[in-house]
Amino acid sequence: MKKITYILIALIFISSCGVKQTRQSLTSGDYDTAIKNAVQGLRNRKDAKGKQDYIYLLEEAFAKAKERDLQNINVWVKDANPNNIEKIYTTYVQLNDRQELIKPVLPLKLIKENRDAIFPFNDYSDEIISSKNSLCKHLYDNCKALLATKDKMNFRRAYDDLEYLNSLNSNYKDVTNLINTAKQKGTDYVSVYTKNETNMVIPVRLQNDLLDFSTFGLNDNWTIYHSTIQKGITYDYGVVVNFREITISPEQIKEKEFYKEKQIKDGTKPLLDANGNPVKDEKGVPIRVDNFKTIKATIFESKQFKSAQITAKIDYIDLYTNQLLNTFPIVSEFVFENIYSKYSGDKLACEDTYLSYFDKRSVPFPNNEQMIFDTGEDLKSKLKDILNKNKIRK
Repeated sequence: MKKITYILIALIFISSCGVKQTRQSLTSGDYDTAIKNAVQGLRNRKDAKGKQDYIYLLEEAFAKAKERDLQNINVWVKDANPNNIEKIYTTYVQLNDRQELIKPVLPLKLIKENRDAIFPFNDYSDEIISSKNSLCKHLYDNCKALLATKDKMNFRRAYDDLEYLNSLNSNYKDVTNLINTAKQKGTDYVSVYTKNETNMVIPVRLQNDLLDFSTFGLNDNWTIYHSTIQKGITYDYGVVVNFREITISPEQIKEKEFYKEKQIKDGTKPLLDANGNPVKDEKGVPIRVDNFKTIKATIFESKQFKSAQITAKIDYIDLYTNQLLNTFPIVSEFVFENIYSKYSGDKLACEDTYLSYFDKRSVPFPNNEQMIFDTGEDLKSKLKDILNKNKIRK
């Protein structure tokens, strides 16, 4: 019984909170939120006495919302401003949607007044069709005018409006073709290429790999990057990877000798007192302790070392004006290192992390071309980072 009482109290509390929120929305002029809250509250047990407040609030909110919308439409029609055409259409749609939201919970009985709540519905289908046709014509004419300009931002605005127009009427005139035109005209095409200002030959495979944008994920809705010039495309911007300097160190082998020692457990031994006598426990048994011994090793370490560094800069160029827009320096480095060792004595005197070097041997040094290519992996990562963080047009 107590459990049922608690549930009823909770339901009453939730309901009162819902009514309070609905009333606040109504008094603040947010009629549609009040309507949605009231309808939500009436979807279950709408005839319950505790739901009467929702019905009164719904009736009032609907009347006020309808009056406001029709007054706004009347003002917009008299104003005859083309910018109001969309407002007129969307408001008629809103008037209709509001009715459709309420219909499922009707009829709603007001117990004290012994009447049904009043919701004067209207058929807005003619107004919706007429205002939608006006909106489609307005959008179409405006987009045609935008596409006749030479401004890419206008083309992009036209694209968005044409997509909207297409959602309103997918068969409207030549909208599909105009969408494709707006997309093509509004897109920035970027040519990315390399320039060698060093006195060394840049490996072809490095240039190809560096400009492989399939792994970059750079293209966005309005920017497309090409590493190869394509026919029929006018490029708006250039991104130039200027190789400024390449330095490669000599092949080096550094050798050193060092010693290691460590104490390890080697069985047990009797525990002796200060006089050299065995120490016994309470039962008279001699106590034994761990015995340690020192192991030593002489290490002969060899380290192969070679490094390469590429200094470059990334230039952003406006290809229409041939103006330098921005430049970003890049320094990338690759280090080849191979460590191998020999020992005499007990190798266990070394740390465990060092033991693997005893299994390694000398290996051939990578040639200069390979060093440059390996450096390019880091260069490619930095190039991608620059292009991602510094979009052509923000």
